[in-house]
Amino acid sequence: MRDDASPFFIAPHRFDAPNGAGPVFNHRHELVLEPGELVLGQHRLHTAGYLLGPTEAWQCWALPGLVAVTLTDRRLAYVGNSSRLSVVGGTDAPRHRRLPGLSGLVSSQVRWQWPARLDVQPAGSGQPGQLLVVCDALRTIHQPALSLTHPAGVTGLARQLRRAVATFRLTHPDVVELSPPERDVLMLRASAGPLTADGQVTLPGSLPVEFCSRDDYYRPDQAWPDQAADAAAGR
Repeated sequence: MRDDASPFFIAPHRFDAPNGAGPVFNHRHELVLEPGELVLGQHRLHTAGYLLGPTEAWQCWALPGLVAVTLTDRRLAYVGNSSRLSVVGGTDAPRHRRLPGLSGLVSSQVRWQWPARLDVQPAGSGQPGQLLVVCDALRTIHQPALSLTHPAGVTGLARQLRRAVATFRLTHPDVVELSPPERDVLMLRASAGPLTADGQVTLPGSLPVEFCSRDDYYRPDQAWPDQAADAAAGR
């Protein structure tokens, strides 16, 4: 499994990263496209990572400020500043430590063969709209999810992702094997119709991601230093 298949969809960004080590961005933070890849949209959004359980959800990390997000016909890729990154784990061995020589950025991607569903919460009552891109994972009932939020809402973004994922799976039988019923559902998902009333969109044919370490399945629920400091200061 590739490095960017981490359940938390985040890693320190290197401009000199070898091919296959994650998304490549130029020094203007523009995604370097793969041969034949098409850009569908570009956005500035807040991002965070979650681990969803049957009854609970944990926020695993959050990036400060707005992040540059690019949608293509193959993936969602993003890059952002990591100056106050909060990550799940223990203070002795943070999973994604800022290392000497790195750019101070983090980046990752979610390829369209991974998402199992989209959860959409419209903006309202002073709360920003939130889109959770939820994936399944091997050997666990927990689901890693990428959160995308924006004060103006994310409904249009969710429709764009739904169409992109469905179209990719329908047109790439070499990557995703579909049953006839799954193809029928994805044909509907690829249309321009409205989202469901409950804001949840299933995406048949998804491939699970694999956690990088057994410890990722059983991380203790701990606040990271930035979160603890903010809580103590009443922020």
